[in-house]
This record gives sequence, structure tokens and C-alpha cells, in this order.
Amino acid sequence: MITRQYSHGTPQSAQLRICFIGDSFVQGIGDPEYRGWVGRVLQATGDGITAFNLGVRRNTFQDVLRRCRREILARAVPDADNRLVISCGSNDTLEEDGEIRVDPSDSLHDLAAVLDQCRHSGIAPLVVGPPPVIDAGADHLLRTSSLASEMATLCLSRGVPFIDTTLKLARDPVWVEEAMAGDGAHPGSGGYRRMADLVLADCWHQWIAHPRGHL
Repeated sequence: MITRQYSHGTPQSAQLRICFIGDSFVQGIGDPEYRGWVGRVLQATGDGITAFNLGVRRNTFQDVLRRCRREILARAVPDADNRLVISCGSNDTLEEDGEIRVDPSDSLHDLAAVLDQCRHSGIAPLVVGPPPVIDAGADHLLRTSSLASEMATLCLSRGVPFIDTTLKLARDPVWVEEAMAGDGAHPGSGGYRRMADLVLADCWHQWIAHPRGHL
């Protein structure tokens, strides 16, 4: 659990609690500083936030949906400003034994179900698009970027903020070099800093100050 003091417009009387749920990129695998993009985003946001990193390696949207209600509601507090950041999809689009792990329509269905749970529970969501897995090749990148595009469309239809990362990171030399120097998928501290910068430069601070998509 991480507690920080935030200063971007959210009333100090409302306790801000953010769960981050997703895969190994959320978990920050590969970062020698053990902060990943989540820790860096929180550090740049300010203090007064109670945050929970619920990233699990190899998780797909199906896994996230299965975990979501139990793990998120256990950390929500009545009358607090409860939020959820969802970042997943890179594992869904991997090919294993000649088959794609999860059909994209199923991934989108599961994301929609997570957003439905947020609406019913009064939790404000934000979705961060899936990062690329560099050594998985061009076909995987095409599938992941296509899924990210469909995720963005789904979020737009529901008034949920979406932050795209897939192609931007696939073209980022720091992300690519660190991933290839490691396990082929996860960057080091520099790559996670680049991803954190993408999140912070997009709608992150606006969402902190004025959440959308929870009604």
C-alpha cells in the first residue's frame, strides 16, 4: 500500500484511493528500482493518495475480470473517492501453441464487464492501453494495436478516459532497447519512465481532479 498527498484539484476532504489492476507491466516486472510506471505516476501526482498495485504476471482481461470484484471492493471505502486504473491486453494477444490466447471480442467483453462493475459500485475507472511485447514480433504488435484501438472506442462510448501507449512505446528507442536487453518484453527503469511520461502527459491529472465514467 502506498499513501501520498495529491495536489491537482481533488477536494482534500475526499479520501482518494486508487487500485491499479492488470498484468506484469502494471506490476513493474523488470524495473530494478521496483517502481514501474505505476510508482512513477504516483510520485509525480503528489501525496495523499492511497494506492494499491494489483498487477499479476500473464494476466489477461479474463483474469482481471475474475479478480476485479473481490480485490477492488475489498480495498474500497464508503464515502471515499474510489478509483480504478485498468491496464491489460498484451497477454490476450500473444500466440501460444499456434493459437491466440484470447479472442479480441472476448477481451472487449471482459473489459466492458469490468467497467460495468465500476459503474454499479460507484468507482471511477481509467484505462491505460496495453504496452507492446517487443520480441513477440510484428503480428503481435498489429493485434495489440488493433485491440487498443477497439478498447479506446469502447471507453469513448462509455465516457471513460483511455490512454494509448502501444505504438508510441513500440517506436520508443529506450523502451525497445531495454526490453530487448532484458527478457524481450519488460523494460528497465528508463522504459517505465517513458510509459509514466505518456500517462502523465495525457489525461491523468484531469482524471485525478475530475473523474469521469463512474455513473
